[in-house]
Amino acid sequence: MRFVDFLRTTVLLSAGASTALAAVTVLAAGTNSNASGLLVPISVGWWLIATVVGMLMGRRAQTSPPIARLLSSARASTTLPEHHPSAILINRLWPLLAFTLLSGGLAFLAPQIPGIAAGFAIIWALAWRHQDAAVEAIEERDGACFYVRRTSPVRPMSLLRTPGFAALRPERVNGAVT
Repeated sequence: MRFVDFLRTTVLLSAGASTALAAVTVLAAGTNSNASGLLVPISVGWWLIATVVGMLMGRRAQTSPPIARLLSSARASTTLPEHHPSAILINRLWPLLAFTLLSGGLAFLAPQIPGIAAGFAIIWALAWRHQDAAVEAIEERDGACFYVRRTSPVRPMSLLRTPGFAALRPERVNGAVT
């Protein structure tokens, strides 16, 4: 699986997890007679704060330091890796799945738990939203493609760097195209 596609999928799944947790919060608050009437308004306030925090964290266009380290440590390969996107996603994003299921499952014991968890999923999705474009720019500049290697779910992620197509653009010298 291409690393750029993995990053895009991570952002979309995190946003989906936050949406699901927000829906569970609202449903649990509506069915739980012990929950105060302030749960949903306080949760919405937290989600707005989380949105601002995520937007601020993800506003830069360059790669984050962990992704830069991951790209620089990518192993060179002349062949494409096996194509198993679903296995790679499950191996790499199982913490997000466990976080969502556990937080959503605790909604009927304490409806504020998925509300708080939804805010953290919002921050995660918004903080990583520009990383795929930064990696894609590096791939285009270097003429390489980065692929996620299939590894154990508990081992750190590793990448393969394969040859790709470099972008040939005319150079500008003193405003003139050469």
